Amino acid sequence: MFTLQAYRNVVALLSTLCFFMLFVLSGCTQDSSSQASDAVKVGSSVSESQDKDLAPEPESKIVSLHSGQSTAVNKIAVSKKFMAVTANPYATQAAYAILEKGGSAIDAAIAAQMVLGLVEPQSSGIGGGAFMLYWDAGEKKLIAYDGREVAPMAADENLFIGQDGKPDSFFDAVIGGKSVGVPGVIKMLEDAHTDYGKKAWDSLFDDAIALAANGFTVSERLHTLIKAVPKVSERERIAEYLFDANGEPLAVGHQLKNLEYAKTLNVLAHNGSDTFYRGQLAQQMVAATKEDKNSGALSLTDFIQYQAVQRPALCKKILTYRVCGMGPPSSGASTTLAILGTLEHLVSNLDTQRGNYQGMEKDILSAHYFVEASRLAFADRNTYIADPDFIDVPIIQLLDDDYLQLRSQFISTDKPMKTVTAGQFVLPEVGQYLTQPSPELVSTTHLSIVDQYGNVVSMTSSIEMAFGSRLMVGGFILNNQLTDFSFVPRYADKTLVANRVQGGKRPRSSMSPMIVFDENEQPLLIIGSPGGKKIIPYVARVLYEVLFFDSALTKSIEQPHILNTGRQLEIEKGADQKVFDALKALGHKPVFKSQTSGLHAISRRNNEWLGVADPRREGTAKGD
Repeated sequence: MFTLQAYRNVVALLSTLCFFMLFVLSGCTQDSSSQASDAVKVGSSVSESQDKDLAPEPESKIVSLHSGQSTAVNKIAVSKKFMAVTANPYATQAAYAILEKGGSAIDAAIAAQMVLGLVEPQSSGIGGGAFMLYWDAGEKKLIAYDGREVAPMAADENLFIGQDGKPDSFFDAVIGGKSVGVPGVIKMLEDAHTDYGKKAWDSLFDDAIALAANGFTVSERLHTLIKAVPKVSERERIAEYLFDANGEPLAVGHQLKNLEYAKTLNVLAHNGSDTFYRGQLAQQMVAATKEDKNSGALSLTDFIQYQAVQRPALCKKILTYRVCGMGPPSSGASTTLAILGTLEHLVSNLDTQRGNYQGMEKDILSAHYFVEASRLAFADRNTYIADPDFIDVPIIQLLDDDYLQLRSQFISTDKPMKTVTAGQFVLPEVGQYLTQPSPELVSTTHLSIVDQYGNVVSMTSSIEMAFGSRLMVGGFILNNQLTDFSFVPRYADKTLVANRVQGGKRPRSSMSPMIVFDENEQPLLIIGSPGGKKIIPYVARVLYEVLFFDSALTKSIEQPHILNTGRQLEIEKGADQKVFDALKALGHKPVFKSQTSGLHAISRRNNEWLGVADPRREGTAKGD
C-alpha cells in the first residue's frame, strides 16, 4: 500500500530545496491560465467553450433527504449487514440481490455495473473504463484497480491537431472513432472477480440480461439527456436505439429492450473477457472505429495487449483519519488530498466547532478557504498529473505536509488570490511541465458497496461525455475518453504537456473513488461521484465537512455545492443569495450554476451502515 510517510526521509533534503524554491517563485508568476503561448490559448478555448456548446446536466433538484417527498424515497438506508448505493434503482436492486445471496462486494459491483450500462447508457458501460478501490476485510488490505481506457499504439501527440496546426473543435474530436480508447472495465472487473469473487462469474449477469431482453422503463433523467445533449443521433445505431420512429427522444415510461446487449452479456458471462479483447466483439469495435467517417487508430493488437493494472492506493493522514483513493492516472485522490491537506493548515482559523457546522452557506470563511485550496490543488493537478507509466509524477512532493503548509500561506482570510500557479519541482525527465486543461465532461457514475463480510468497493466508471463517441457495438456505447488528454501536446517553445496523447497511454481522469479509515484501520466512509473535473470538489467538500466538522453525511450531501476547479467560482443554483453576495464582497466573481453531482456514500456509525444517494439524481440505497 502506498503511504507518504514511508518516503519522507528519502526525499527530505530535495524537498526542502524544492519548497524553498516554490515559496520564492510560486507567488510571483502569472496565473497558469494566462501564461500560455498562442498555441496553448487555442487549446484552452476547447475547455472554455463547453458552457456554450454543450447542454447542461438536468437542473439540480435539491430535495431534503428527510422530506418524505417521492424524489427522496430510497435515498437513505440503514443496515447492520450489507449496503449498496448506486446511480439507478435497477442497479441497486441487482447489487442487493447478489449481496443477499452471500456474494462479495466485488460480485455485487459487477452485477450493478452490467445493469448501469443498460439503464444509464449516457454515463458508463462496458464500452468504457473505471477505477475501483477494494478493501479486503479479512486481510486488512486495500487494492486499487485501474481499468482506465488506453490510447491506440498508433496514436501520437497530434491526434487532435488538425491540418491547419490548430486543435480540433470539440465535437470534431468527440464524435466518432477518433476519440475511442480501448475499454477497460470488463478486464478490470474480471481480474477483481478472480481475486475476490465468491459467486460464479456467469451468475452476475442474470439481472442485466433479463432487463435487456424484457425491457426497462426509460427514466425522466435518461429522456432529458437524450433530448438535451447535442448530437446524440449523429450515428445511425444510437439514433435507432434512443429515438422513436418519428425521430423524437424515447418518452418517459417507454419500455426499452436491448436484445443486442443481452446477447453480448450472454457471451461475456460464458466466455469471459477473451471474446471482448480477442474475439468477435473486439473485431467489431475495431471495425466500428476505423470505418467511421471520423476514423480512429484502434487495432486488434491494442485490444489483445490491454491489461487492467493493480496500483498502490494513494493515502494520506488527514486529522486522525487515513483517506485513500486512486493515484495517477486519476487525479482524483491527489487533488482531493491536496485540498484537504491544505485546509488542515487553515481550519484552526475558523470559529466553527465540531458538530456545530451549518454548511458553507452559513460559514463563508470555510467556503472561501475551500475554493482557494481547490484553486491551488488544481493548478498542480493540471500541470503534473498524468499516466505514471509515461510521466514522472511528483506525487510525494505534491502531498507533503511541509509543501501544503507553504501553499496554504498564499491563502488570506479576506480576499482571493490574484494569481495561482503550480508548484515548481525538479523533475528527472524534463525541466518543467506546463499547465494545459482537457475537456473533461460530467457523464460518469459511481457506486459504493459493503458486503456482509466487511469487504468494501468504491468504484467510479465512465464513457466520458454523455453518450460517449455515439458509436454502438453489441448494444453498448463506445467511450470518447481520449478527449481527456490535452488537445495541445506542447507549448510554442516545445515545452511538453504531461497529459498529452501518446500511444499506449492512459488519459488523466478526475474519477475519485475514496475510502476513509478510522484510527483502528476500519472503513469509516466510502464515497465518490460523477461530474467530470467537478467530481473532485464534490467529493472533497463532503469529506471536508464530515471529517473536519463532524457534519452529518446526509446533510452535507444535500447542501448546495460551492466550488472552483480553476476557472471560476460556481455556486449551485438554489443556494441562498446571501452566500453569493458574501463571496462577491470578499472579491470573488461567483456565478450560479446547476450542479448535478451523484454522490453515493456509505458511512459506519455505531456498528451500522448508513447508505446515502445524492438527491440530485436517480440513485438509491438499499441494505439489510
